[in-house]
Amino acid sequence: MEKNIKKILETLENEGYQAYLVGGYVRDYLLGVTSFDVDIATDALPKDIHRIFNSSKNNYGSVNIKVDKLNVDITTFRKDLNYVNRRPSKVVYINNLKEDLERRDFTINAICMNKNGKIIDLLNGCKDLDRRTIKMIGSIDVKLKEDPLRIMRAIRFACILDFKIEDELYEKIKEYSYLVGDLSKERIKNELDKILISKNYKYGLELMKDTKISEVLEINYDDINYVDDLLGMWAQVKVLNIPFTNVEKGNIIKITEVLDFGKIDNEILYKYGLYISRVAGKILNIKTTKISKMYNKLPIKSREDIDITSKEISSIVGVGEVIGETYKIIEKEILNYRLKNKKSEILKYLEKRKWELCLKIIKNLWQKLYLLKKPWNWIYL
Repeated sequence: MEKNIKKILETLENEGYQAYLVGGYVRDYLLGVTSFDVDIATDALPKDIHRIFNSSKNNYGSVNIKVDKLNVDITTFRKDLNYVNRRPSKVVYINNLKEDLERRDFTINAICMNKNGKIIDLLNGCKDLDRRTIKMIGSIDVKLKEDPLRIMRAIRFACILDFKIEDELYEKIKEYSYLVGDLSKERIKNELDKILISKNYKYGLELMKDTKISEVLEINYDDINYVDDLLGMWAQVKVLNIPFTNVEKGNIIKITEVLDFGKIDNEILYKYGLYISRVAGKILNIKTTKISKMYNKLPIKSREDIDITSKEISSIVGVGEVIGETYKIIEKEILNYRLKNKKSEILKYLEKRKWELCLKIIKNLWQKLYLLKKPWNWIYL
């Protein structure tokens, strides 16, 4: 136990309150895993916690304080009553540790530790840790109906910890899997992110398929190659209605486009850049060192690197869209080492092939106009 965490427990006890570490920190400590998930349970009321630690940060009834690099949530012993929309409509503060632990989800998350490092296990969580089993506290039916996110959490913990889900709980997850469809997309994505970025992701995805959760969420996946990049993982999953940011969507689309090409060459590196190429390359089992070397050797990395101006191009091929189309042709020639990135060479190339270029450009523009006449195709332009 870190000294700063022990100090928080001691501070609460010196004020006359009970205080215990609980949840993920204790679970991970017993598993020999470093944890930054610090939760403290106490019988001190929120107003007293605010007073003692001079904190105003409140997160759904938990008082949050920052100690060095750790975020610590201090929560008063409580009972959650009458769940509405996945949250308790009423919270009653109590002074009984066991009653507080009984409101939690799984036994492995209800193990406590006092300031001296002594383990307090009132719900047999240590036994389930030893058995490497995810077991629900209390009535499974009630807990899953109260908040179906517990279904996703069970699968996530089984995946990350490489644990088995207790048979009775697993059958109930199958029975109530349809309830996951009522969860907010943000809560679903948060759990899926943690499953996908785990090196044991295949187990999590298998559990989702077997319990029909992937069907409920309309998520399809076949063979997925693990990459240490979340967007790279999402790019290998066919999914609807997941709330990505515009930047995330854009990068996922770019990664999938590169995967469709099935290779990394100079044109791909130039168009998509090093980050997208590296992520897609990992999925395609291409070494990142090779991709980095290729990128560093590119004759041009952007249009600004080309040794000719748009004015100089227009003096040969004309104005308007033809300039952009001509740039594309020049880029391709340079990237494939058929043309040197030297002004005199580029001008010579354009003069020699200007009529050929004009015909090619007209053909490209005509194809675009043709597609515009097709109402089902305009979206792809």
